[in-house]
Amino acid sequence: LGACSGGAGAKTGEVAPPVTGTTLDGQPFDLAAYRGRPVILNFWASWCLPCREEFPLLLDRLEELGPRDGLAIVGVLFKDDSAAAAAFVDDFGATWPTVTDADGRLADAYRVVAPPQTYFIDGDGVLRAIHIGQILPEDFDTLYPRIAP
Repeated sequence: LGACSGGAGAKTGEVAPPVTGTTLDGQPFDLAAYRGRPVILNFWASWCLPCREEFPLLLDRLEELGPRDGLAIVGVLFKDDSAAAAAFVDDFGATWPTVTDADGRLADAYRVVAPPQTYFIDGDGVLRAIHIGQILPEDFDTLYPRIAP
């Protein structure tokens, strides 16, 4: 019901909803600290097969675009166990923070139905694109220019 309601929620062309909380490794997190950089916000879960399939693409793009453009990737855990998620992150070698969302407030703010769901946020903090489902290379290459510096 929340995903269908009119008012609140992430909308392209508007400032992205705040993301604050604690990361899997226990560190405080605030998306506002990334202002000035392009950000890919990725809601994922360790039990999600498409998430597993898209992780290598995210790793590759971050390796390429991080140094060049200042790209940051931020994960948000969706309905998952923190221990399973931490093992997933270790297995895949993800270097970006993953924020836990035990109460679902971040998923609600971003209208996430199921993972993976990915948000492309520009350096001004404006949400420029939403991708539902696994990101393929052609999807990334179409959406990333909307937030590239």
